[in-house]
Amino acid sequence: MNASPSVSARPVQSPSSTDRTRLWTAVAAFLFVPGAAVAGILTLASERASRCVTYGEQCAPGLPGWLFGWSAGLGAVAFLSALAAPAVRVRQAALAVQVFAEATALVVILSHA
Repeated sequence: MNASPSVSARPVQSPSSTDRTRLWTAVAAFLFVPGAAVAGILTLASERASRCVTYGEQCAPGLPGWLFGWSAGLGAVAFLSALAAPAVRVRQAALAVQVFAEATALVVILSHA
């Protein structure tokens, strides 16, 4: 005479407990700064860039500086969106945009080598 419904033994996890998008967003933002520093050191270690800094010779322009500014800014906006968005799909899209924007900014730095 037990009228209670059957209860499953497996606990139901909420989407937020299994979604680690916010964690990966923070990791990507944290690793961008050392990545930019390493890219800058690699750029200065190249023969062309070091000759340009030392003697003012062979100073060929790389990708435009505005591209770095826009990609870094877009990465920051995507970072904030990924942290603040309540929907998982929005956070995942913002994480993808953030990683792409940060990679573009690093390519701009390396283009000056």
